[in-house]
Amino acid sequence: MHTVEELEAKLSEPSQALISEIAQLEGDIMILGVGGKMGPSLAKLAKNAIDKAKVDKKVIGVSRFSNKELQRELEDYGIQTINADLLEDDQLQSLPEVKNVIFMTGHKFGTTGNEHFTWAMNAYLPGQVAKKFKNSRIVVFSSGNVYPLTPVFMGGASEEYPTGPVGEYAQSVLGRERVFEHFSRKYNIPMLIMRLNYAIDLRYGVLHEIATFVKEQKPIDLRMGHVNVIWQGDANEIALRSLRFCEVPPKILNVTGPETISVRWLAERFGEKFGIRPIFVNEEEDTALLSNASKAHYLFGYPRVSLRQMIEWTAEWIKSGGVSLGKPTHFQEREGKF
Repeated sequence: MHTVEELEAKLSEPSQALISEIAQLEGDIMILGVGGKMGPSLAKLAKNAIDKAKVDKKVIGVSRFSNKELQRELEDYGIQTINADLLEDDQLQSLPEVKNVIFMTGHKFGTTGNEHFTWAMNAYLPGQVAKKFKNSRIVVFSSGNVYPLTPVFMGGASEEYPTGPVGEYAQSVLGRERVFEHFSRKYNIPMLIMRLNYAIDLRYGVLHEIATFVKEQKPIDLRMGHVNVIWQGDANEIALRSLRFCEVPPKILNVTGPETISVRWLAERFGEKFGIRPIFVNEEEDTALLSNASKAHYLFGYPRVSLRQMIEWTAEWIKSGGVSLGKPTHFQEREGKF
């Protein structure tokens, strides 16, 4: 893949399992926060699955659409769009009723110094959305940041592991989960909460950052020495297929790849691809932000795109001068400040 068009096509390619499940799913699909990094490809993936299933179902994307070009792109793809600021209650209440809602709205980067807005987006808004869509199924995008840093030898926190968010962003994300859970129990709303870390495509993400640092011969901080990653297309597919697993109280599901990956090892692999020796600073600490996603793998199978494939694609993208979104993940952050 060397163009954005090729990348978008790969990200929005549905599996046969998704096509079969979309065919059986009752009702239209609304994506709240469709304008973010993952939203456009999720909307296209849903539309492609619907088309291949040959069913009559709408995909509706809701966003403030500061990027009008994106709104036109989605409309041209056959996705209905609605321009709305969900924090404005009259705009939220004006949205049509749908059977299936995917909640992707949230705020992370820029939390420090703007904590009040982060809490409004991540903990207040979920209650308003839940009340509005109390007759729907809701899949909620959350984050592995609700877990504390855990010993690397554990292989990541499973869903049974106690939460322990570090910093206000992570605390507000746990707030999102708790508020959704409250209204799920109160109104009997079937929900599933996806704790995701870290989705990648070739324009951003942990692999993109490490590869870029290697290529530009910038030092790589090893203190957060281990990570999990998953191909964005696989994460989006899990989100759509999760609609049939919504329950009361909400099902919790870690979503990431199966490997606990060494950052040093990743950098060395990219170094081999580029013919460059990576530069490292500091040493790996004994703990990291890691998730055990074996429950998701049990329900949906292992991700279709392997780690080695992601490394290969990312290296080729960087070498060919592929576009970057310029949105770092800050995966190295250990103090929870975003």
